Amino acid sequence: MMAYSAMGYFLGIDGGGTHTTAWLADENLSVLARVQAGPSNPVKVGLASAQRELSRAYRNAIRQARVRPAKLDGVCAGLAGGDSAPVQRSMLRWMRKAIPARAHLMTTDAAVTLAAALGISQGIIVIAGTGSIAFGRDRRGGILRVGGWGSQFDDAGSGYDMGRKAIAAALRAHDGRGKTTSLTQALCRELHLGKITEAVPIQLTPQNIAALFSLVQQEAQAGDAMARRLCLEAADDLAELATTIITRLGWKRRVVSVVCSGGVFRSSDLIRRAFARRVHRYAPRARVSLLDREPVEGALLLARELLLPRGRKHPSS
Repeated sequence: MMAYSAMGYFLGIDGGGTHTTAWLADENLSVLARVQAGPSNPVKVGLASAQRELSRAYRNAIRQARVRPAKLDGVCAGLAGGDSAPVQRSMLRWMRKAIPARAHLMTTDAAVTLAAALGISQGIIVIAGTGSIAFGRDRRGGILRVGGWGSQFDDAGSGYDMGRKAIAAALRAHDGRGKTTSLTQALCRELHLGKITEAVPIQLTPQNIAALFSLVQQEAQAGDAMARRLCLEAADDLAELATTIITRLGWKRRVVSVVCSGGVFRSSDLIRRAFARRVHRYAPRARVSLLDREPVEGALLLARELLLPRGRKHPSS
């Protein structure tokens, strides 16, 4: 049986639609390097681009920690968009060749965030960043997913969703179909437009649209009714992810941890408070909290778990 003292180093990667974070740690999970790279969601940026950013993060972490690549024992990469089986298999094959280590795990960003938030305990994680998704884990370790089906069909309450709705609201106001909103002028300033209709032919990336969430939040704080409405709608949509899991796992009357993560929750007191109220109305004993650890810490935990005696092995490892 292998003990910690026989282990070398572990690399944890949290890859999203906006950026990639990688931490390299020793056998006690003392962090030796913290680096960032560009977006590595393979569904959004493509396999080649995602691989390039992961490789950059790996090389920079090795360089910063002054560790020989051959010393890596475990690597875990949790990627947004990494829940597609074909994508996961392809990325795992690439990672085994490009990032030498004794054991590899390719999983989702939600899975590493869940590990950071709850360890091996049961509970719920709701993530709202560029996209949105929720996971619940029961006492037997079973995982239930809700949402996160991509910006084209889902991701309700995400930064992308709010950015898209903000532009739509401004266009409706322009037509006279919607109420006047300060979002119109704010969006024109942010996107350097003469008028809001010029936003229609612009080729905005999902990241560009998601970045408009901060503008929605600012206008909501300044008192704009439409911006505030968009924030409250997002809170309801995100709460629905949590309450759906609570219903399906039969936790409505139980004490259950509901952990919030992602830029939307971190940036908006309004959304956090409204989210908590909605969840508590449905499940009064729920304990709602904001994730106080970095998601990449979960990736490190899972990377080390790959080599623990009697450790739980992930099906993609």
